[in-house]
Amino acid sequence: MYEDLLNIALGVIATGVSAALGWLARTALWRRRLRRQQAFFGLPGNAECLLVVNREAGSEGAVHRFDVFALLELAALIKDCGAHARIVQHDVAQQGFGERTEFCLGGPYSNRRMEAHLRTLLPGVVVGTDVEPGPERGAFRIGSELYPMEAGTAEYVILARLTAGEGGRPVFLFCGQRAITNQAATRYLVRHHEKLARKYAREGSFVLLLKVVNSQAYGPDVVELVADVTRAARTPAETAAA
Repeated sequence: MYEDLLNIALGVIATGVSAALGWLARTALWRRRLRRQQAFFGLPGNAECLLVVNREAGSEGAVHRFDVFALLELAALIKDCGAHARIVQHDVAQQGFGERTEFCLGGPYSNRRMEAHLRTLLPGVVVGTDVEPGPERGAFRIGSELYPMEAGTAEYVILARLTAGEGGRPVFLFCGQRAITNQAATRYLVRHHEKLARKYAREGSFVLLLKVVNSQAYGPDVVELVADVTRAARTPAETAAA
């Protein structure tokens, strides 16, 4: 009888120890993943970041609904890091970069902040801003390659993580040919940030060209990685053409 009770007690203790060790292991793994995520996004606990939004074409101060969806996805990611965000309009975000993580959405035709970032950080990227219909309207020219927009069928978006000096907080750019492609890029980042962090841990910065396939049927869900265009995007167009 005594041996049976002893065996039961030892079994309960062993189960409790195993459960505690399992909980500690899961907690350590979760904390490790959280630290990696915070480092990739430059968002330590209680940090503040900026969400810079554009405006819908033809509307004063309005944000396109797909950009709102993109902001919601980014807001959830920021919350997971234990940080908080401040949303600012593109034309009032008059400050440098590197002090706080920044997420900037929209093309240069509707987002002055994006226009400044492209001109300063990605001089090899030219976005067609002509209002007249034509093959280069909304098209991306990166280096010597042209990526025209086929609305609803094949559209492109630039997803970039850029840093300014050692220790500077990153700037994330979501520069799409249409608003739905901005959301597609944010969703791609949310889904693949662990893989991107492992791949670009040493370089820190990257510029990816994504293709959104048949958005009129699939929305922002079907996204293909076209190429890593970091070198071409960061090389001035005049130099690349020489």
